[in-house]
Order: sequence, then C-alpha cells, then structure tokens
Amino acid sequence: MANNNSVIGGESLMRKINDQVILVQILVAAFLCINFLLITTFFMKAFFYTTMRYILFANTLLSDCLFLFMTDILLILSYFRFSIQLWLCLVIYIVLSLYTFVTPVTLTAMTLERFVAICMPLRHGELCSTRSSLRCILIIHSLSSVPCIIVLSIFFASATHRFYTQDIICSVETFILYSWQSHVRSAISQFYFLIMCITIVFSYGKITKVAKAASGENKKSTRKGLRTVLLHAFQLLLCLIQLWCPLIENAVLQNNVMLYVNVRYFNYITFILAPRCLSPFIYGLRDEMFFHALKYIVLCGLYKKQPSDLF
Repeated sequence: MANNNSVIGGESLMRKINDQVILVQILVAAFLCINFLLITTFFMKAFFYTTMRYILFANTLLSDCLFLFMTDILLILSYFRFSIQLWLCLVIYIVLSLYTFVTPVTLTAMTLERFVAICMPLRHGELCSTRSSLRCILIIHSLSSVPCIIVLSIFFASATHRFYTQDIICSVETFILYSWQSHVRSAISQFYFLIMCITIVFSYGKITKVAKAASGENKKSTRKGLRTVLLHAFQLLLCLIQLWCPLIENAVLQNNVMLYVNVRYFNYITFILAPRCLSPFIYGLRDEMFFHALKYIVLCGLYKKQPSDLF
C-alpha cells in the first residue's frame, strides 16, 4: 500500500509539473502572437518608425520576443533533461544575459524620453530624433552587454580546458563555477537596479512638478505622461526583481528541492512573463494613435475611424 501511494504521489507530481510546462507554452505563445501583431502595426505606418518613443517600444517588443523564445527553449531543455554541448549553451546564455537587461534599460530610456517631452519640450525634437533613437538603441545594447562580458570573462579565466568538451544540461548557473562569481553577478545587477531606480524617481519628480504647474491641455498631457512613467516604473520593478531571483532560488535550493522548483516556476511567471505582457498594454492599448492603427489591422481595414490619420 505504501509503495502504491508512493507511485500515485510520484505520478501526481509529474502531472503537476507537466501541467505547469503546458501553461507556460500557452502563455509564451499568446504573448509572442500579441507582440508579433504589435510589431506588424509598428512597421505599417511611417510615423511610428520615425518617432523615438515608438522605436524604443518596438525595441522592447523585439527584445521580449527573443527573450521569451530563448527562455522557453531553456525551460524545455531543462525539463526533459536534454544535454547539449557547451558552445550551444554559451550562445543561449549570451542571448539571455543580454536581453535580461535590454528590456529594463530600454524602459529607463523610455522614461527619460517622456521626461524630455514634458519637461524640455523645445529640445524634444533635437534630442529624440530618429538618428538619436538608433544611437540610443546601440547604447542600450552596449550597456546591457557589460554584465554578460564580465561574467563570461571570469568564467573563461576560471574554467579548465576539460570543461569545454563536456555535454551539459544548460542553465544560467552553468557559468558560475564559484560562489564569489555569483556575488559579482549579484553586485552588478544591484548596481544596475540602483541606477535605474534613481532615473525613474528623478524623472517622476520632475514630471510631477511640471504637472502641478501646467494647465488645460498641457495638464492633461502631463498627467498622461506621469501615468506612463508610473507604469514604466512598475514594469521596471518586476524586471529588476528578476535580477534578484537567482539569489532567492539558490537559498531555497539548499533547503528544499521541491520548494525550489515551485519558487522558480513562480518567479518565471511573475518576474519574466508578467513584465513582458505589460509593454503591449502601455503603448499598444493606452496610446490612442497606436490603438487605432492596431484596430485597423486587426479588423482587416474595416475600421474606418480617421482613415487619413492611420494609413
């Protein structure tokens, strides 16, 4: 009887984990479809890909798509215990490490764009031109690559030649050979966290002052910008908490393996999937012009409100 109960318990556990994996596949597929629709809308109108805030929005969408796709692949590989060569795991790690930071850094840049638009309107056209947007994206990727470069440099200096020839079950922790390397990675993440938080608080404070002094249409526009910054702050907070997840998961792993599995699943849903679904809401639905263009595409051209403004 005890053996039968053990078997039933094991089957129940496997079914639970399997259901969780299926749920992740559904959520990832849904988010990728929504993001693909928004990216299509972005490229359908010249105004969008010549305006900085929409260019940065598209950058977050592309970043989120690639990040969700790669994390889902890593999840499947880990779940089925597939071992791969180190070089392939290295490619996956580089992509994930880079785009873990690209989204929060881009959100910070979008907050600064709103700050310039509201607090420095006369210089907005100069500072937020199309050329400046492309330079900003290059800077975003450069800043986001710094943590990856540091971690991999330490790894290459520490790993033995034999390690490179092994087949491994790929995970982010593969490239952390010593505990002090984890502390270095954590310190870098917290430094980024601090800089981004300071930027958000500074921008919010300045926009709040302008909102109090504004009147009429300017006050309405400023309040809308203030709400956008708040949504960015909330989304950024979720993204940045993700940087602390490895510390929490490692602490839980030392005490309870099953709790570790559940905590990691919760972190993935809350701090990886959830922040990526907020981008479509902030600009895809709240932005009136983008919403009309999106509705026009979804309804296959049957939506005729202000057609001259759409296409």
